[in-house]
Amino acid sequence: MGWEHHDELGADPDRIGVSGTSAGAGLAAGLALLARDRGEVPLRFQLLDAPMIDDRQLTPSSQRDDLVIFDRHSNEFGWRSYLGALYGTPKVPAYAAPARASDLAGLPPAYICVGNVDGFRDDAIEYATRLNQAGVPAELHVYAGAPHGVKRFTDVPVARRYIAGINEWIGGQLQASSGQASSRKWQTTKPAGRDH
Repeated sequence: MGWEHHDELGADPDRIGVSGTSAGAGLAAGLALLARDRGEVPLRFQLLDAPMIDDRQLTPSSQRDDLVIFDRHSNEFGWRSYLGALYGTPKVPAYAAPARASDLAGLPPAYICVGNVDGFRDDAIEYATRLNQAGVPAELHVYAGAPHGVKRFTDVPVARRYIAGINEWIGGQLQASSGQASSRKWQTTKPAGRDH
């Protein structure tokens, strides 16, 4: 992971973050771990949308068969396809399944969003909790009635709120002055008129 061409690209190395959705969010979380461990590129933030981060499928939401989108069988297929022979073994590295990381300290601030009818709900909640316990500001939003991939349904009110939440947070991260860490904390209360 190098950053030697940032001047040519016109990119500000103090405002680099990672973001992804589903498996892409798992890759983004793994990249945040790798960036921290290598110390080469300081990340400003990580935005994890419905993150696929735990191959072990131990939580109640990851065991659900009744999900319309991405049930436990789809989840298992995804992990088996990604991990190959490592699937089901203790040898899966945390860079591949970030929930396996034992130390989350020193990671960049996070925004984690997920629907309450998403198989990744419990993993997302647990990861946000662990980030906060490690001293990493992590803002968590769980949207009532939102399935996995809710952003595809742009005519549905919950999808619009989900997208607006992401846009607001990422905009704040990119607009903040260089080098200033996010001071946002994990949201634990439900604002009036909102379902997250």
